[in-house]
Amino acid sequence: YGRKPEEVTLMGVSKTQPIEKLEVAHKAGITLFGENRVQELQQKAEMFQKYNMPCHIIGQLQTNKVKYLPQLTDCIQSVDSLKLAKEIDKQYLKYNKVADVLVEINIGDEESKGGIDFSNAWEFIHEISELKGLTVKGLMCVPPICEGDLVRRYFAQMHQLFIDIQSKKVDNVNMSILSMGMSDDYKYAIMEGSNLIRVGSGIFGHRNYNI
Repeated sequence: YGRKPEEVTLMGVSKTQPIEKLEVAHKAGITLFGENRVQELQQKAEMFQKYNMPCHIIGQLQTNKVKYLPQLTDCIQSVDSLKLAKEIDKQYLKYNKVADVLVEINIGDEESKGGIDFSNAWEFIHEISELKGLTVKGLMCVPPICEGDLVRRYFAQMHQLFIDIQSKKVDNVNMSILSMGMSDDYKYAIMEGSNLIRVGSGIFGHRNYNI
């Protein structure tokens, strides 16, 4: 699609997957992982530290779980409320750390999904940019289930928002990561400017939700 391979990072979404599979994926070249739940990240933390592998939290995050994260990850991809951003700020500053965060955008305006309304994105980012315990590194989205031109349209809107905010050059806002695209739609995301794709079943196979 006219993109340089080094422009796009492949994240292995490892939720519900056993450590043995993660080790195989790492040996095969996966250098970044994503987990949805703090509890599961805690269970795998020793392995991530052993291999010096970064792991982002990408699922919806409850504020009462944030206190565990400063020692587990430097990046939270699913910031979608001022309450959550303030809690991240508070907990990371306790450790004299600064969290990299992505603002999740509800690009399809779906009630069943988290994320900031598209129209409110800039106002929200400007507000949380004043917090000292985090740095806004970019945007993330999970579009509605659709294919082809429809999903490309959502990704194109995200890319334009990403560029617009990037051009504003606000302190503590470093628009460097556009996280969009999963196993079924990552090709379209790459076409429309994603530089981080989150692939789970496409790498690891079907998940076992009974573990």
